[in-house]
Amino acid sequence: MDTENGRIGWIDITVDDAEGLRDFYAAVTGWKPDNVDMGDYADFSMLTPDSGTPAAGICHARGSNAELPRQWLIYINVADAVASAEACTENGGKVLVGPKAMGGGMFAVIEDPSGAVAALYQAPE
Repeated sequence: MDTENGRIGWIDITVDDAEGLRDFYAAVTGWKPDNVDMGDYADFSMLTPDSGTPAAGICHARGSNAELPRQWLIYINVADAVASAEACTENGGKVLVGPKAMGGGMFAVIEDPSGAVAALYQAPE
């Protein structure tokens, strides 16, 4: 995952049938699934077929992902997820989820004034 502030660092999708979508994208793109342990189930990091580099995530609509929209979601790196979420609402957007802890960092899902949805991601320090 790229962590430079201002860049899109990750993309994933949250769906009800993560196994089915995992198999679909493996067949269509050649991505290789790598299980991501979520406790009592696994989400999937999809790896590129040639180098094995993580390309995207396919997640179950459970646990911390239950509230996420069912769409491809970009994660934009920010220095401070809380401050960026506040700036979102101050500038006509909405905070849909968070800010919440994730993997040692923080994230929030926002809706911009046009209605498009994106996530903000603050990497762990």
